[in-house]
Amino acid sequence: MGKIIDGKSIANKIKDDIAKEIYNLGQRPNLAIILLGAREDSKLYVKLKQKQAKTVGIDTHFYHLEEDSTEEELIEVIEFLNKDPLIDGILVQLPLPKHIDADKVVNIIDPKKDVDGFNKKNLDNLDLNETMISPVFSSVLKIFEAINYKIENKKIALVYNSEIFGNNLLELLEKQKAELLMIQKKTIDKNIDKLKTADVIITVIGQPWWIKKTYIKKEAVIIDIGITKKEEKVYGDANHKYLLDKVNYITPVPGGIGPITIAMLFKNTLKAFKIKKENK
Repeated sequence: MGKIIDGKSIANKIKDDIAKEIYNLGQRPNLAIILLGAREDSKLYVKLKQKQAKTVGIDTHFYHLEEDSTEEELIEVIEFLNKDPLIDGILVQLPLPKHIDADKVVNIIDPKKDVDGFNKKNLDNLDLNETMISPVFSSVLKIFEAINYKIENKKIALVYNSEIFGNNLLELLEKQKAELLMIQKKTIDKNIDKLKTADVIITVIGQPWWIKKTYIKKEAVIIDIGITKKEEKVYGDANHKYLLDKVNYITPVPGGIGPITIAMLFKNTLKAFKIKKENK
């Protein structure tokens, strides 16, 4: 029987360390959160981040724009926050409405304040000390560390939608000397045999419970980043209860990578604050 990876417990340890460090610094970092529109799930995530930030000693500043706000109006808010010396980190809650170019928007954020790590300068320089690494990427590495799983020479299948996301996570995992199998959502059916050879499957496609037992080898590790909300229920790409007797480790949804991602976001905010302090 496999083990469920307890994301909440891993996240709590990270947040405890952050809270101690901020307490010892004697100053509170400041995180600006921008929400455009009124998606219920986005409002919920923002509230969660605001509430948890308070528990670690990070002050949040909330900017709520109407759904029909223009790209120019959103960029104006970001540029104002880029220049604001009080603000250490800027987070734009994704997804954005269809009339907004998300890639353009995240690249307006000052890379030193880009706590989500999606600015091209951060994605292109993943090995530099000052780089803000995406909390999702660093959460994947944190999970391997928490279960004491060495990925060197292991075969990792990354099942993804977005080229940008897939390629940058690939780069980070290749640095750890893992062997990567890249499988796009639309090519899953053609690649089931490849999937069966993977020691680890990282899935990030937002297709509820698509992984069948016949798709995975015995004692594989599954890291489920996909999330889909249907009515009031949240689904991952994998049904962890159904797969538990075949895997070695698996992250549940909810309660898996999600809480760790929020903790790593706060870690980036603290890092941005410290870098700013050092460069004064």
